[in-house]
Amino acid sequence: MKTLKLFALVGIFSVFFAIQPTVASRPEQINLDEPQNYVVIGAFKIHRNAVRFSDHAQSLSLNAKYEKNVNRNLYYVYVLQTADRAAAIAEANRLRSESEFTDSWVYSGSFTKETAPAAVATRSVDVNPATEEKIETVQPKDPEPVATTVTTPPETTPTEQPASQSIDDGGTGKSFFFKIYRATDSDVVQGDVSAIDVDRTRKMGTYKGNAPVKVADPLSKTDSVLLVCEVFGYRKSQRNIYYNEPSGEGIETDANGAVVVPFELIRLKKGDIAVMYHVYFYKDASIMRPESRYEVESLLKMLNENKNYRIRIHGHTNGGASGKIISKPKDGDNFFSLTGSVEGFGTAKKLSEERAEIIRDFLLKEGIDPSRMETKAWAGKRPIYDKLSSRAQENVRVEIEILQE
Repeated sequence: MKTLKLFALVGIFSVFFAIQPTVASRPEQINLDEPQNYVVIGAFKIHRNAVRFSDHAQSLSLNAKYEKNVNRNLYYVYVLQTADRAAAIAEANRLRSESEFTDSWVYSGSFTKETAPAAVATRSVDVNPATEEKIETVQPKDPEPVATTVTTPPETTPTEQPASQSIDDGGTGKSFFFKIYRATDSDVVQGDVSAIDVDRTRKMGTYKGNAPVKVADPLSKTDSVLLVCEVFGYRKSQRNIYYNEPSGEGIETDANGAVVVPFELIRLKKGDIAVMYHVYFYKDASIMRPESRYEVESLLKMLNENKNYRIRIHGHTNGGASGKIISKPKDGDNFFSLTGSVEGFGTAKKLSEERAEIIRDFLLKEGIDPSRMETKAWAGKRPIYDKLSSRAQENVRVEIEILQE
């Protein structure tokens, strides 16, 4: 009887092992339900731009890395890699609401299409964390002349000039010389000119003023190009030309064959409001980053040129949430450094107020009479974009209103 039971058990185990698939028989080792998920803060066509952006994110205490995504042919800068999709979605949404990386998203899949199993590569997808819907097109953050980039205002990775303020000094196309000067005395003004393809309403590039540059042919139906020169402290100046037959007041061809297009700039007038596009603040701070110095000093120069100017400095935030505020000590003069800063807690209105006041305090230190300045704090009451928009970071800004000239 015991012998019969033994044979029965052997038979059962034989059947059990016979129906179990071996590891070798599985089509692949990767769990397709748990692909790697990356929280991405930017994508770039050019390697060095990805490096700079990654370095900037690391300076903000993020564990930023970058890798070439061959599925998009772009370098992706990411701050988190995890198999937990929900965790990636949550982190991307947190970055959108609490950091300058307001267009963060989640990439699920593999960066290396050639080496990844085919089934995984086909599942590679970019996801909007707010809606959890697929992102069809990823816009690279490279400076112009990448045609698909929307670069105003800054984005994101400031260098000597902010990366969003990209300059195209070379390339192929027609030679131009954008002559930028002040109307009152014809002195040269340093600035840039943006070229916009009118037919396609797309930005062609941003070009340095007072220097020879190459502008590519828009190859559009009407050949129409809008040239826009916007320098802080001056009214915006713009001109329409036909690319292949540029003509108009003051337009001529110089001895080198470049088309000279003049831009006569007029100082701001009473009632004008100018955005300080290139003034940036540290996260949760009312302290400016070093690359803001040039534009703040441009404001100082404007006030010194005209002693009749009186201004109002408007501070804005993205949204109205209260939180941590990092401030300059009252008796300190580190306007562009976190050294010696103090940490507190306050409302969004308080933060916007302090950001307006630090510019006022800088001007006071440089000798501007306090009676010529006042401040206004708006918090998030006057946004340019929805606070969940991919461009919501542009809501964080300082504006200068001319009260008297």
